[in-house]
Amino acid sequence: MPTPVRVVWSDFGGVLTPSLADTFSEFSGRTGISGSHFLSAMQQVADELGMPVMAPLDTGYLTEAEWGRRMGIALEGLSGQKYDLTRFSELWFRDRPVNQAFVDYLIGLRGRGYLVGMLTNNVREWEPYWRAMLPADDLFDDIVNSCEVGHRKPSPEIFELAARRVHADPAECLLVDDLPENCAGAEAAGWRSVLFESTEASVERIEALLADQPLRPATAARS
Repeated sequence: MPTPVRVVWSDFGGVLTPSLADTFSEFSGRTGISGSHFLSAMQQVADELGMPVMAPLDTGYLTEAEWGRRMGIALEGLSGQKYDLTRFSELWFRDRPVNQAFVDYLIGLRGRGYLVGMLTNNVREWEPYWRAMLPADDLFDDIVNSCEVGHRKPSPEIFELAARRVHADPAECLLVDDLPENCAGAEAAGWRSVLFESTEASVERIEALLADQPLRPATAARS
């Protein structure tokens, strides 16, 4: 019999919020920045540092202000237009809704005795914004944030750390994430995963994994 899942870890962006594609579309409409130019500028900034595209921000290697300054230079080179992205988070999170249906589902999982965590590649300066969207301290038993721990998905280290922090074996952990590479990283670390494509489909897949398994008492200390 497979090891029972004891801990369900949720990503933030694209799972607890609308998809990144939808968020990019809203951001582009709000700022007038072409989506293709924005993505190209992100890649340019990351390539200059020899890092994956979001790593300069979500590892804390660059402050948001410095990243925004570099993005402004890259965007001007691509579009000929000047943009101030030194306070990017104010634009990115403006009117950004939460996926309340999935939040409610996670609350229900906690009520059934499962541990619920958030495992996210996130940005230090974004914390006030995402915390304003979620009852994070009441919803999650632990929050593992890339910019705080020095590792990011899909590296094995972040999965090892997350499991250890809730005193769980890797096989007891399940990741819900909208990126296939993060799900693959979780499974390579001995976890199970659900690729988030919609709330309804994801809940169905999670429930299938949880079905008919004995549930051990859920205990973990917040970190």
